[in-house]
Amino acid sequence: MHNVSRRNAIRFVLAVTAALFAISMPSFATEAVPLAIKGYDPVAYFTIGSPTRGLPEIEYEWDEHRYLFANAEHRELFKADPVRYAPEFGNFCAMALALGELDEANPENWLISDGKLYIFGKPAPMGPALFQQDLAANIAKANQNRALLQGH
Repeated sequence: MHNVSRRNAIRFVLAVTAALFAISMPSFATEAVPLAIKGYDPVAYFTIGSPTRGLPEIEYEWDEHRYLFANAEHRELFKADPVRYAPEFGNFCAMALALGELDEANPENWLISDGKLYIFGKPAPMGPALFQQDLAANIAKANQNRALLQGH
């Protein structure tokens, strides 16, 4: 029989613990790419007509964001035309951007106008309803303030 020193036993336990810890760590490659619209399926707004959470196993990276989808068909539709389905201002509130502010949007507050998806930080009357009161001007103002999105 081999005599195992206390030092070698401790090294072995530490090595096994480190290996198990490394295996259980999430992938940094996945986490380096930010999640788009809090994991909601952007295509569902158009096909189902309501905010729908995507599934982590059905994802697609586009424009430096990771999008999740409720089903593979939605992912394929998005892949074919991401500009059509992605929210106009990414993860940010369209109304806030029209006002020159940068606020994170809540995907539960949304609007589709002229085939474009807009998401908002606040529910009616502040978000979509306020944006629609002067839709063309608000879209123009938000687009003029698009520079605020740089680096986000």
